[in-house]
Amino acid sequence: MADVKNLAEQLVGLTVKEVQELADFLKSEYGIEPAAATVVAGPAAGGAAPAAEEKTSFNVILKSAGASKLNVVKIVKDLTGLGLKEAKDLVDGAPKPVKEGVDKATADDIANKLKEAGADVEIA
Repeated sequence: MADVKNLAEQLVGLTVKEVQELADFLKSEYGIEPAAATVVAGPAAGGAAPAAEEKTSFNVILKSAGASKLNVVKIVKDLTGLGLKEAKDLVDGAPKPVKEGVDKATADDIANKLKEAGADVEIA
């Protein structure tokens, strides 16, 4: 599991240029064309995205835990799969993203669960 986490951290830290190089390598060596790499690298290479394009990826940001911090920590733990200490650290460090890159329905569902527990949440 630690190897998977390290790999994920490395992937998240890639620059747009590195993502494009990875996509090119995967395509040439394995015949795999990652869609996410094309999406990430697309706007940087082609300038600003058109204003009419609808947003399909949303981030759920915990702005504050509110009065019922314990309930919010429990929900964050369940939603993210983090351990209790990590979930508490995330809640204590608010404002912080709880989930990133989810669809609108999932973002709304997560935000509603957190709001029901008393948290102040924003979808970006």
